Amino acid sequence: MLKKGLLMLAILFLSILVACSGNNEESSNNNDDSNEDTGTEENGGEEAANNSDPTKVRIMSHFFSPTPPEQDGEVEQRIEEGTNTDLSIEWVSANNYEEKFNVMLASGDLPDLMLVPDPFSPVFRQAAQQGAFWDVSPYIDDYPNIKEGIADIAWKLTSMDGANYGIPRPRPSEGDTFFSLRKDWLDNLGMEIPETSDELYEVMRAFTHDDPDQDGQDDTIGYAGYVNPTDMGNMGVFEGIFTGATGQWKDVDGELIHTSLLPETRDAIEFLSNAYQDGLIPEDFASLQNSQTQEMFKSGEAGILSEKAGAFQQVYDTLKSINPDFEFTSLYPLEKVNGYNPAGPGFASVNVIPKSVPEEKMKSILQMINDWMEEDVFQLHRHGIEGVHHTVEDGEVVINTEKAQEDAIGDFNQIVYVSDPYASTVKPTFPEEAKKLYKEIQDAREKTSVPDVSLGLYSETAQTYLPELEKNLQDLKTKIILGSESIEAWDSLVEELKQDPDMQAMTEEMNEAYQAR
Repeated sequence: MLKKGLLMLAILFLSILVACSGNNEESSNNNDDSNEDTGTEENGGEEAANNSDPTKVRIMSHFFSPTPPEQDGEVEQRIEEGTNTDLSIEWVSANNYEEKFNVMLASGDLPDLMLVPDPFSPVFRQAAQQGAFWDVSPYIDDYPNIKEGIADIAWKLTSMDGANYGIPRPRPSEGDTFFSLRKDWLDNLGMEIPETSDELYEVMRAFTHDDPDQDGQDDTIGYAGYVNPTDMGNMGVFEGIFTGATGQWKDVDGELIHTSLLPETRDAIEFLSNAYQDGLIPEDFASLQNSQTQEMFKSGEAGILSEKAGAFQQVYDTLKSINPDFEFTSLYPLEKVNGYNPAGPGFASVNVIPKSVPEEKMKSILQMINDWMEEDVFQLHRHGIEGVHHTVEDGEVVINTEKAQEDAIGDFNQIVYVSDPYASTVKPTFPEEAKKLYKEIQDAREKTSVPDVSLGLYSETAQTYLPELEKNLQDLKTKIILGSESIEAWDSLVEELKQDPDMQAMTEEMNEAYQAR
């Protein structure tokens, strides 16, 4: 109820903000920061970035590390030097960023640059269409790093009515989150890499019941899974291997169909129901959080997790501390299951500049991002500072992973990122044999990866109908997996949905948007 109230307040505030923002250009000379923004549209503010006083930029973003980067720490100072800025960064835990984002919108106190985790949410869409944020598309040609460093597909998927109200945070489309398992456990059990759902089930069974870590204890589980109140959490990947779809919609002979109506979704629910009955997934999966399932995998309790290979460093460090003989390549990302693996959208959320920011300062912020993407600045995210986070030995960068993680230098990626094709799969700290293996697996995955065909499509009906539908669908899925409802209850719900006028209207609108893309 609180969340809903915040959203309504946010919409009300944004309506006021839009009404007040029309005078920005006229009043920009009276703005406290106006004397710092002397660039012109033709040069994208580059002259201002090079010759003026530092531009003060207030930023709000999220972090994933145990603690965020230090305020005014040395890495932040180096970034400020490279971008000619004076940064004030508010770091918010990714666990509650959405709530903080909505509170910020409702408060009226917006930063100059802020992360929007879901650029397709109704609140953001309505605010953007009402003019609350800058459309950056007319300016991007003046900032070559931004233009060339963000894939066209990311701009396309995040556009609204031909406008781009946010700057996509680029990510590779390949190497997305998928099954990763303990290869050493497979070897201990004499098993092969699973390629079908039946083979995967057998591996999950063996990882649970056949003492895969050979410690003589019944202390392991097949898959570290959890669900959310409105979606399947990290167990949604099981639906993907059955439906062959990424996301909630599948193209069937040129027509989008909601995956809840597909018989393969029923198969996935039965698969997980059986897995629960056999003890292959956590007994308390319905109340677990993502961090808890990751800890199960890192601690050696679980043998399979849905994760990107690029996130393996901390997993390896923890398992290595438990077993000094543990090898990095024992963390093994699967190539495909049932001929499927998911492709990412080429971006992860967007950063927006509120229209309350004067145009000249908006261009200075774009220049900041452009300069931040330069190799000598962005490498601070990768390697940190020489002598602090890394040393150079025989021409090779040797990273102090403990110090890099302690200072959370990688969390600056949440503000500005420069993507490379393997960024989700390998990191500079990985040993060479792991880099080689994971790149080979990603190259193989590219042949079978499936993108979310519905991403960026808009349905007016979905804005009011979909949230309740998602809650009801997930509630029944969870009950069936737990055994408190039968699979026949799912059959009944599907039949009801097929006759539901709102489902029919949403499907029609989604297909109209799909055909118009």
